[in-house]
Amino acid sequence: MIQLTAQMLRERLKLEILSEGDPDRTVTGGYAGDLLSWVMSGAQSGDMWVTIMTNINVIAVATLVDVACVIIADGAQIDNSVIERAKMERVNLYRTQKSVYQVCNEQLFL
Repeated sequence: MIQLTAQMLRERLKLEILSEGDPDRTVTGGYAGDLLSWVMSGAQSGDMWVTIMTNINVIAVATLVDVACVIIADGAQIDNSVIERAKMERVNLYRTQKSVYQVCNEQLFL
């Protein structure tokens, strides 16, 4: 299996860059969810996290779990202060117009 980086993921899914802290970060799996306590207990370090949540706590959970990137689905609007926090914490934060289902249905790990 090929090693997928955050940058490769971004390019394959044609994601909009909101913050790119470490584009060479290896993506080892994925997690989809919007309930932050579930993400904290279910997501793994290295996962791509797909969500529609856009508040500042997303960045806190992303750093706590050490996900490879966060993908904001459905074109959800995100406050500039959240983007700035992602930049400060070096979180790969991307956005897409695709739904959570569409993102998760992509064949990425071939």
